[in-house]
Amino acid sequence: MSAVAGRTATAPIVPMLIKQSYAEFIKLFRVPAFSVTSIVLPSMFYAFIGLGQAKQRLAPGLNVTFGEYFLASMALYGVANVMVLGFGISLANERGQKQDLLMQSTPLPAPVFFVAKALSALAIALMSLVVLSLLATFAGGVDLAASQWATLFGRAMLCSIPFIGLGFALGYIASPNSAPAVTNLIYLPTAFASGLFFPLRLLPSFLQHLAPYLPLYRGAQLVWDSVGAPTEGGSVSSDWFYMAAYTVAFFVLALWAYRRDQGRKFN
Repeated sequence: MSAVAGRTATAPIVPMLIKQSYAEFIKLFRVPAFSVTSIVLPSMFYAFIGLGQAKQRLAPGLNVTFGEYFLASMALYGVANVMVLGFGISLANERGQKQDLLMQSTPLPAPVFFVAKALSALAIALMSLVVLSLLATFAGGVDLAASQWATLFGRAMLCSIPFIGLGFALGYIASPNSAPAVTNLIYLPTAFASGLFFPLRLLPSFLQHLAPYLPLYRGAQLVWDSVGAPTEGGSVSSDWFYMAAYTVAFFVLALWAYRRDQGRKFN
């Protein structure tokens, strides 16, 4: 796509981005294996694990219920899941179908193409959050203040940004056949090791020492804090610093993977 970017230097970028984002969203939404799984999976986990003890206090003396705590956990799991598992695998499949070669023959600039893909994935992630929140509110009795809802949504969506880079990287590193196995092998163990499904104190000691260096752990601290749940050491500012560092690292990895893939095809 970089080879034809010059032909569109004078083209209106914003209308092009809007139309391409809509097209990418429709393409993702019309694939049930992606849209249904991405939107429903966090709510399903919440129904199986969170509803039965949603109204119990997280700990004696804390004014936070398990339902609120697990809502925050699944909010982060859901948005990251869209980017890594759904988005990364779909990108690898598009490469296998030679759709990237087709896009090379169009006047669409590469930045518009990638930003549109990211925006469409963010829209799916937001839908996942809305469905999860409705379930937690009406079935789990979660009652957060408006400021807490806004903070939870804002932090969860911001925490999804590093995983956009990771999804892009995995989509260009893994082959279409190996992408599901590679992404699951990376994402699911780190989700468990970060304490999203079980408290860290229940995990082996080596995982407890590893967890603070995982991006999902740092994101979890931020979303737990948004609902008033206790966090484990550090501070909000240090968690944001880690997330910013992961964002840079994952997008650098994505750029390297993209250039390597393009170099193999066109050099």
